[in-house]
Amino acid sequence: MLRYLLVIFLLASLFSFNNFAQDNSAESDSVEITVIDSYVTPEKPHTFLLSFYTSVNCKTKVVIDNKYTYPVSDTLIDSHNLKLDISALHFKKKEIPFYILAEDSAGHVTKSDINTFELPSDVKIEEGDSNFLLLCLFGATVFALPDPVFVTGPQGNHFSLTKEIPLISFRSKNFVYPFGYFSAEYSYIFKSDTKNFVRVGYKELIELPVFEYVSPGVDFFTDFRGYNGISGEVSLGLFRLLNTFTVYTRYRYNFKPGETGSQFNEISIGLYSSFFSVYF
Repeated sequence: MLRYLLVIFLLASLFSFNNFAQDNSAESDSVEITVIDSYVTPEKPHTFLLSFYTSVNCKTKVVIDNKYTYPVSDTLIDSHNLKLDISALHFKKKEIPFYILAEDSAGHVTKSDINTFELPSDVKIEEGDSNFLLLCLFGATVFALPDPVFVTGPQGNHFSLTKEIPLISFRSKNFVYPFGYFSAEYSYIFKSDTKNFVRVGYKELIELPVFEYVSPGVDFFTDFRGYNGISGEVSLGLFRLLNTFTVYTRYRYNFKPGETGSQFNEISIGLYSSFFSVYF
C-alpha cells in the first residue's frame, strides 16, 4: 500500500510543480495598471468616471463592490476610460471598492490592486435588513449539506451521501478559483457491505469559457478495515450560487488495486466552496 501512497504523492507533486511554474511564468507577464482618475460626479445622474493606463495593449473590465462587472475596453489598447451611470446600482456603504481586470494579447489576465471611490452625500445607502450572523449561519448550513451520489458497480446500485472539504488551496492569477487543492472527504453508502469511506486527494481546477471549470483529480480512500483503493475523477463546475458556492457534477471511478470486481462508479452533484481552505 505504501507504493500506492507514493504514486498519489508523486502525481500531486507533479500537478503542483507544473502550476507553480505556470504561475511564476504568469508573474513575469503581468500587466502594470495605473489608475489616473476614479470618482463619482456630484451632479445627477451620478456617473462613475474611471481612467487608467496599462503597460501593454489590453482588453479590460472593472469589478465594482465585488458584484458589478462592466467592460471598459473591448479592444487591445493601453489607454482606458469608463463613464458609468450608477443610479440603478445598490450599495451598503459610502466607500466603494473596485478592481480592474486586464487581459493582454496572449490571454494572460492581471488583477489590479483594490481601489475605492466615494459616493456623493445624496446617494441613498441601503441599510440591509438581513442580520450578518444569520447570513453566516445560512452559509454554514448550505456548506455543511452533503452531496447526493449514485453508486453503481458489481455489487449493484446504491445511494450515497458524501462531503468534501478543501483543506489546502493554491492561489491562481485570476483570484476566482485556486488552480488546485488538497481535500478530505467522508462518504456513506446506504445498503452496501462496505458503507463508510474516508478520502484524501488532490484536484486541479481549469477554468472554462462557458462553464465555471473542469477539475480532474486523484484520491486515496479507505474504510480503515482493509478496503483501501484509488479513485480517478473529473468534475464540471456548472454555475456560481450566492457568489460563494459553485454547483458542480462529478464522475468518479474507484478500484482496489489487485482485486478483480472491486471497482465501482459514482455520479454526484454538489456544492464547491473553498471557504474553510488555507491558501498558499
